[in-house]
Amino acid sequence: MTVFTLSQATAIALDGLSRRDRFPARSGAPHRTGAPVLRNSIEAGTFEDLFFTVPAKGETDRLLAIARRTLDAGRRLRRDARSGQRTLSKAERTITLLTAAAVRVYEEILTLARLNRGRVFPSYDYLSEATGLGRATIARALHILEEIGFLVRQRRFKRIESSGPGPRYRQTSNAYRPTLPQRVLAYLPRWMRPAPVPDDVVQHGIDRLASETVMLEAVSCRELAKMTVGGQLGKMLEKLGALIDRAPTHHQCESHNHPEPLTKLYK
Repeated sequence: MTVFTLSQATAIALDGLSRRDRFPARSGAPHRTGAPVLRNSIEAGTFEDLFFTVPAKGETDRLLAIARRTLDAGRRLRRDARSGQRTLSKAERTITLLTAAAVRVYEEILTLARLNRGRVFPSYDYLSEATGLGRATIARALHILEEIGFLVRQRRFKRIESSGPGPRYRQTSNAYRPTLPQRVLAYLPRWMRPAPVPDDVVQHGIDRLASETVMLEAVSCRELAKMTVGGQLGKMLEKLGALIDRAPTHHQCESHNHPEPLTKLYK
């Protein structure tokens, strides 16, 4: 056990207090790198090529029209619930959360997706300036859109230069991908609903998924990490995958070598 003098212990305690003051953590403990990185964040530049998708022609306009129709449907549901005409399901209660401010934020995100070929990562300040809404309203609108299923949000962090030892990180803007929530389709006009997928297309998708599953089973953990994740995180996962690949796949035991029931013990 390491023994510290009184002066050394005091200096360590004061340094810990100063780090907590500079970088407060939501959990109450200081981040090991001294950076307030939020939970479930991924390093910027390591996943975007797989996350973003280029919208098809007219897709952003269609999603905006669906969001506006959903806003109207939510208002009708709230009115019916207040009058006692119906009891809302969980999906219907979620739809009633949609607000005009959320639709306006969604419109700006769709505009960025159309102009930037699906690469959408605006800051709260940018969305606030573009829409004229406050930061608190922007945060609430994004949460509502994510809750209903109109977008997928991924938190990101990035490395920053530091004169001290070890890496340093900082939270950066989130990445967004607009999507069509399945729960709103029942409240749309028939002409706005997507056409049913032909049976041969469905079967082709099933066959492709099966072939991809077989291919992934043949790939080692190290190769899988190298193919899917880049940057420093990818290198760390490669090392972890190599350790997993070297580990034994199963442990030999009595039941593996002799699976027959031990009937003699019951006689």
